[in-house]
Amino acid sequence: MENVSGALLQLEGLSLPHSSVLPVFCCILLSYVLMMLMNLGNSVLILKERSLHQPMYLLLCNLCINDIIGGTHVIPPLLFNMLRAPEEHLISYSACVTQAFVSHLFGTTSHTILMIMAFDRYVAICNPLHYSTIMSGRMLVKLMAFAWGVPLVLVSVLIGLSVRLSRCRSVVTNPYCDNASLFKLSCESTLINNVYGLLFTALLLSASIGSTLLTYLRITLVCLRRHSSSLNRRALQTCSTHLLVYKTGQRQPGSNPGLVLLQTWFSLVSSPTLVLV
Repeated sequence: MENVSGALLQLEGLSLPHSSVLPVFCCILLSYVLMMLMNLGNSVLILKERSLHQPMYLLLCNLCINDIIGGTHVIPPLLFNMLRAPEEHLISYSACVTQAFVSHLFGTTSHTILMIMAFDRYVAICNPLHYSTIMSGRMLVKLMAFAWGVPLVLVSVLIGLSVRLSRCRSVVTNPYCDNASLFKLSCESTLINNVYGLLFTALLLSASIGSTLLTYLRITLVCLRRHSSSLNRRALQTCSTHLLVYKTGQRQPGSNPGLVLLQTWFSLVSSPTLVLV
């Protein structure tokens, strides 16, 4: 059994050859800087320009803010650890819990916001005459509360189930802290954590993928029935970029953590510019 007398945990870090550390560091740093500049720029532009105070752009602003929060809480510590010796990759337990909470909140909220953006595109394309009535200010507030509130509750329960467990290990087998890293620190039974985690993931992915596919199927049927070139062009322009952002944001289970990080943060860099097209 490992020594857990202290409040510090040992992070395993990225499994990279020594010759690859600098190129990967520069790549992640560049992606992070670009992500921050684009998300901050888009957020400021949307908030300052009254003409952009529309549901689609305000939802995009929420997505940008979510990207900033998620990226800032994971990437800088990861970069900092890449420059230090493996034995110096230390993090306090409370900071690890916070990082796990924010990382899961970031991922879950990304799904809920993209779901609502798909619904917004459906209303705009299929019911343009009733768009302002359906997507009213009150409805937008409710949708934003849903986008942040539901993930907050689900992730709080997810992390809470892991925090309740006693610890018998002090090594986090990941470059950063997530829920799996937390409950793997315990020698107690994690059956409840596994069941809730599987249900959480299944519910989130089925709701996200199912609602998006259903929404775009309805949009496709409307475009085919109306035979309008302008409608088809508008639908293709807005929906294809949304779907591209949705696809690049997917995390493949079991992937190499370094590749997952690069893929995830590349999607963060590309998403603001794609959606604003």
